[in-house]
Amino acid sequence: MIKYDLQDRLIDFSVNLIKALDHLPNTIIGKHLKGQLTRSGTSPALNYAEACDAESRKDFIHKIKIVLKELRETFVGVTIIKRLHLLDLNQLNALLKECDELIAILRRSHSTAKSNLEKARLRK
Repeated sequence: MIKYDLQDRLIDFSVNLIKALDHLPNTIIGKHLKGQLTRSGTSPALNYAEACDAESRKDFIHKIKIVLKELRETFVGVTIIKRLHLLDLNQLNALLKECDELIAILRRSHSTAKSNLEKARLRK
């Protein structure tokens, strides 16, 4: 089933990531990656919620930029786990695919918002 609500997709991504991270080995690197990715992987949903209630276009753009940074960090972290062969390859590929799609959606949203802000400035 395709989900069109971006907030739901971000929440589902966070939940699926957390479930995957629970299976990391209880080693120094496993604990480190689990902590880091728990923070970066849940941040996009939380920050997107803030962006939806932004006080201005500029505030929205700033918050979307944070969401993008956190998604990119998560993408790299999941890629590290994949290259270390620490979790199921199919699960990791699904997470990477969804993360990549979310980045593309939010990059477009960020670009559109910036363009609209510039157009509004030029009209003044």
